[in-house]
Order: sequence, then structure tokens, then C-alpha cells
Amino acid sequence: MLVRDAVDADWTGIWPILGAIVRAGDTYTWPVDTVEEEARRLWLPTPPARTFVIVDADGSIVGSAKLGPNQSGPGDHVANASFLVDPDRSGHGIGRRLAEHVLDAARSDGYRAMQFNAVVETNRAALALWRSLDFVVLATVPGAFRHPTHGDVGLHVMYRTL
Repeated sequence: MLVRDAVDADWTGIWPILGAIVRAGDTYTWPVDTVEEEARRLWLPTPPARTFVIVDADGSIVGSAKLGPNQSGPGDHVANASFLVDPDRSGHGIGRRLAEHVLDAARSDGYRAMQFNAVVETNRAALALWRSLDFVVLATVPGAFRHPTHGDVGLHVMYRTL
């Protein structure tokens, strides 16, 4: 699978995946009724942020990630990233391939660390991936996420140096 920088035309492949994930309401802190225009603005930010896609052999987008500074000014040396994988393709190494690419890109872009601000504690697949890539949970904000089936669950703040 190829990971590359996203271009505007990729939105038609990103939105069906992102829209389904957001509507599920179990991993992203976005409102489940986020409209496409707002999602596009959030997922395809301006530089210094970057968006990537991962495509399979036939060129279909099977995942995407966005990378940018977690904070501005004196905090802009710590990156933040968001990831999505087509739910129908999970468990096939797509998330790992995308994550490794984004970590390399973050290093190349001069970031010194990466922080995730809101990893839902019930998102076991993501937690296993992040831990395998040396992220640690710095803190958990109890009950900070209204999960559609588990009720109020915690949000982890995760971190690793680059």
C-alpha cells in the first residue's frame, strides 16, 4: 500500500470513510451530525498541517491521517495527528502502515514529540497500536466521552517522543 500526501481530489475517497466513522460516534469527538463541508475544512487543514491518504493496489483510498502542531507558538514542536481506516478494511495493517508513515513525516517536519489529546479508552484497537508504537497514556479524563453503547468513558492523553 502506498501512503502519500492528499490532494483535493482525494476528498471523494476520504469523506465516505470519515463520515461513517464520525456518524458511528464511538471514536471521534466530532458531533455525529458533522456536515461534509465542515469535515472537509477540519480534515484538510492549511500548512503547516498535512493530510495523507493510504491507497491500495487499485488506487482506492483505504485510510487517511492528518498531522500538524498540537499547539501554536512555543508549543508547535509537538505534533498532533488523527487517523482513520475504512472500517471494512480494519485489521489488515493499514493503520500501522499509516501511523509509521506519519511518525516519520513528523520527524522529518522537525517535530520532537507527538501527543494525542483524546483517545477513547474503549477504542482497544487504536490503544493497542499506539502502545506498540511506544505511546504512553499520560492521563485519562474520566467520563469525558459520551460513548453510544458504553455510556460515559474516559479520554486518554497519549504521548511519545520522536
